[in-house]
Amino acid sequence: MKRENEAANWTAICGVEDIVPNTGVCALLNNEQVAVFRLHDGTDTRVFAIGNYDPNSEASVLSRGLVGSLGERLVVASPIYKHHFDLQTGECLEAPENSVPTWPARIEAGKVWVGA
Repeated sequence: MKRENEAANWTAICGVEDIVPNTGVCALLNNEQVAVFRLHDGTDTRVFAIGNYDPNSEASVLSRGLVGSLGERLVVASPIYKHHFDLQTGECLEAPENSVPTWPARIEAGKVWVGA
């Protein structure tokens, strides 16, 4: 059963306007780096949260990657080896064994919230 007050499970990361459209930022959530992305297609704004650590390059860089799509999948390309990570599932398309965690993310009251 869902609790009425879900706010206890969510953390405000920043204002939605603090993230340039179609880019990411890094945030610390429960001592773990999370890459938070804001995608805007002209009419709709969505946010996604995945692990910031790229296991292929062994560096915390995913928040600095280029956002785009491969077919129907929304992805970020790591800035080091250009591996693509699905923003909804965290799957690394080139090396699925090196996928990253994801967190639920939403926009509410002008802020970006990530589920803890």
